[in-house]
Amino acid sequence: MVRTAKPLAGALAALAFSAAMAFAAPGEPGHSHKSFAAGEPGNPQKPVARTIEVTMKETEDAKMLFDPSTVEIKRGEQVKFVLRNAGQVDHEFMLDSVANNAKHKVQMEKNPDMEHDDPNGKRLAPNGSSEIVWRFTKAGTFEFACLIPGHYESGMKGTVVVK
Repeated sequence: MVRTAKPLAGALAALAFSAAMAFAAPGEPGHSHKSFAAGEPGNPQKPVARTIEVTMKETEDAKMLFDPSTVEIKRGEQVKFVLRNAGQVDHEFMLDSVANNAKHKVQMEKNPDMEHDDPNGKRLAPNGSSEIVWRFTKAGTFEFACLIPGHYESGMKGTVVVK
């Protein structure tokens, strides 16, 4: 019995270690939240320059959209996005570059139930709401998008122009 238990114990220890390493390992390529193309998470303790309400919804003709779909921001400005899902299905708001959102979209196609509660993104159930405080430290054109499979293709994307 002792000879059988030792290999079994060793195998269980190896399995536990590999499982722990899998959870500690970085995410899929293109799904890292250590740096952000569109700036950085804001400080909720500091005042915001303005609050931007963004509504996510579907239309009767099967389109999905954000309202507003375009936002202009001054470089260095800290804003609060108040997100509201007025639709009948889950939606998400992911703020990043077009290229990074495209990479993330591929990951979402492989794992459509991926939940988001990141500094630059939130997934909301119908009638759900959330907030993101963001500081736009870089000039350029960025994107906010719903990357749940089929939503982006149905029109669910918007533009942030930082001047």
